[in-house]
Amino acid sequence: MIRGVVVTYTLRPDAMDEHLRLIEGVFAQLRAERPSDLSYQVLRLADGVSFVHVSTSDTADGSNPLPQLEAFRAFGDDLGSRVASPPTPNAAEVVGSYSPAAQ
Repeated sequence: MIRGVVVTYTLRPDAMDEHLRLIEGVFAQLRAERPSDLSYQVLRLADGVSFVHVSTSDTADGSNPLPQLEAFRAFGDDLGSRVASPPTPNAAEVVGSYSPAAQ
């Protein structure tokens, strides 16, 4: 069952370096483990402090494996102290998707 979630929030500018380091940690773990049932993307908007996370998963039970990753849990630790506006998650339906072959 394919499920999606889109999370938006605004970061405090003074927390940017740590925040980006933690995001890179999530992607490093994803590259190392290469889960086949998860797609994840993080976008920083043009204002430089607003972020959008897009995650889709295709698991038998509809769960998202992203929160199980150690690096993602570390990213979530103390997130409240880094954000100017709290994360707003929204369930999403995948209507279409394209991704070139993994490198």
